[in-house]
Amino acid sequence: MTLSSLADGSKIQALGFGTFLSKPGEVGQAIKVALEVGYRHFDFAYCYMNQKEIGATLAEAFASGKYKREDLFITSKLFNIHHHKEDVLPELKITLADLQLQYLDLYLIHNPLSYVNNGEIFPKN
Repeated sequence: MTLSSLADGSKIQALGFGTFLSKPGEVGQAIKVALEVGYRHFDFAYCYMNQKEIGATLAEAFASGKYKREDLFITSKLFNIHHHKEDVLPELKITLADLQLQYLDLYLIHNPLSYVNNGEIFPKN
């Protein structure tokens, strides 16, 4: 796959594998197939509600010895209900725990629009 260079000189695949709307019980298999066919750039997010399953799949892939964490470029996103500065680090830690990772290559604000955190993932305010 085509690689692009970032400002710091690191390389990233131009095409990443996203997991939006992936169904529970299927997303893990999708990640396995993506790895097998050569994807090394992955895009995840809290609100997709599938990071724990992805984390189990990644842990299994790394344990197999076929793949190394440092060979992947993994992105996740801070969701709209967690934009307050005191929420960022705790939410990052939750994401890392769910994905069973020590670090992300990129942590994005999912959307610049902030929601009121009332305990719902998609609040109406």
